[in-house]
Amino acid sequence: MENDDYITRHFTVWDYIVFIMLLAVSAGIGVYHACTGGKQSTTKEFLLADRNMNALPVAMSLVASFISAITYLGTPVENYLHGSMFWLFGFAYIVVGILTIRLFMPVFFNMNITSAYEYLELRFNKAVRIAGMLTFCLMMVIYLGIVIYAPALALSAVTDLSLWGSVFSVGLVCTFYTTIGGMKAVLWTDVFQVTLMFIGFFAMIIGAAVKVGGFRRGWQIAKEGGRIDFFDFRPDPTIRHTFWSVVVGGTFTWLAVYGVNQSQVQRYLACGTRENARKALIMATIGMLLVVCAACMTGIMMYAYYADCDPISAGLVEKADQLVPFLVMDLFGKIPGLPGLLVSSCFSAALSTVSSGLNSLAAVTGEDIVKSIYPNMEERKYTFITKVLAASYGLLAVFMAFVASQLGDVLQTALSFFGMVGGPLLGLFSLGIFFPCANAVGAIVGLLSGLIAAFWINIGSQFYPPPLEDPPLYTYNCAARFPGAISNISDYSVGFTEYPMRTGFTEIPGTIGAPDDRPAIATMYALSYSWYSLAFGSTTLIVGLLVSLCTGRTRSSTVDPKLMCPIFDVMACCLPERFRSKLRCGIRYEEEKEGEPELTNVNYIGVSDQADKTTEEPV
Repeated sequence: MENDDYITRHFTVWDYIVFIMLLAVSAGIGVYHACTGGKQSTTKEFLLADRNMNALPVAMSLVASFISAITYLGTPVENYLHGSMFWLFGFAYIVVGILTIRLFMPVFFNMNITSAYEYLELRFNKAVRIAGMLTFCLMMVIYLGIVIYAPALALSAVTDLSLWGSVFSVGLVCTFYTTIGGMKAVLWTDVFQVTLMFIGFFAMIIGAAVKVGGFRRGWQIAKEGGRIDFFDFRPDPTIRHTFWSVVVGGTFTWLAVYGVNQSQVQRYLACGTRENARKALIMATIGMLLVVCAACMTGIMMYAYYADCDPISAGLVEKADQLVPFLVMDLFGKIPGLPGLLVSSCFSAALSTVSSGLNSLAAVTGEDIVKSIYPNMEERKYTFITKVLAASYGLLAVFMAFVASQLGDVLQTALSFFGMVGGPLLGLFSLGIFFPCANAVGAIVGLLSGLIAAFWINIGSQFYPPPLEDPPLYTYNCAARFPGAISNISDYSVGFTEYPMRTGFTEIPGTIGAPDDRPAIATMYALSYSWYSLAFGSTTLIVGLLVSLCTGRTRSSTVDPKLMCPIFDVMACCLPERFRSKLRCGIRYEEEKEGEPELTNVNYIGVSDQADKTTEEPV
């Protein structure tokens, strides 16, 4: 595993050609869909692909948006530094798929909607709809800026790719094909891009395994280095990754994404029928399992390859986020064109996430803001406005990438922010879908409470992160492996490095003071990020229910059954009917016809009826 020469960090002409081809193919798919079919002349086609997409491209798009560039760069590093416990998220994905199909998907298919937040107006009122939409938009705009900037920063540090050239090329090309090609372009470019992502993972796995003597030898090295661990069943919620935090907490983290996130709901609706949407999500769940296995195995093989010389300790990279592109250049830097292909796979992850985000942002802004102000706007004009919105959000995402560059170490902050907001939004939708007594006041107060709690705990955790005992990383063979590069560490014969606390995929500052010097409240800040969605979603739910009961609960007789999910009938169908009938809280679900719902307008409880939906006296 020794390198006679220092790593080749320079892109060749062939590498640039391959990278440019990625951008050209993605743009070409957008041009094709702009010139064929209905030519994106209606919002139904632009935002929902005419609701007639096949399940396979939708499934691959769901997988592609799941693999953001942060996931592509971060999941292997997670296993490299902390071990294989992240692999257990695969169990969470299976549960998420089942819960989404059984609980959330039917509700959205019962309504002829484009924006998921239209549900909140039908169930509560317009104020709740706008509050949910604005929360989603704030989360996505910040996240998209990071998704563009983070891989460009990591790759520019270990290759000679221009940082801002990468940011602008990825941001502008993505904005171009999303704006002119609509949802069809987003879905089919995702199919192309997810293929590149898997090629990148498999190339790194195979390349590293060959260097260390095979998969079995690589696994043994990782096991000896303390990286293989699946059996931590401690119930302590402050431990970063245990079986319970990953499987249970991870279920709620990803349920917030696949259950109620606009980007995913919009894809389900593009299938047209619930049966096609089910097939798409089942295939996507299988795809996500393949992704987590590939990403985690990449990290295990990367550890085996660098077991005797950690590039971070040796100063070969500045941050852990740069390890994946460093590995690519280390393994394949001398093969013309191959580094360009693998770097393209990383940017493919960024393109897929950004394109889905831009399309969903255009959808919610158009439906929740523009359509609310101008309900009778002609279709052609409204379609043009949604395209302008998509382009505007693309430029805003590029601007946010510039803002991210001024904030320093922002990757962890962005990931935590994404999880913090997802939990309260999940709680908000759950409040409406599962609890008939909830009212609009409770929904807004619950959402604000969940967000305040999330920001409070997360900000506190930046000052008092819990200590973490990671397996060591060794540097004893660095001088032999990289003789032309090592100059900042004087003795490599023995030694190891332990890293400060990490929550997510990038380093955050160490703890303030020794553990004994911490205030008592620091224990609360030590909550594992894996529990964030459950904790803050539960805060939204509990506060929302209490406020609803105190301000006058909604009468069950006034709630349209199509806006609710009979959760006990779905999840506890073995209970006798006499018990389940009481658990329905007075909702007459039997009024709904079984079978495939038609995607036509139905008569819902109007917003103007909201005042009549509560009892006169608080309960």
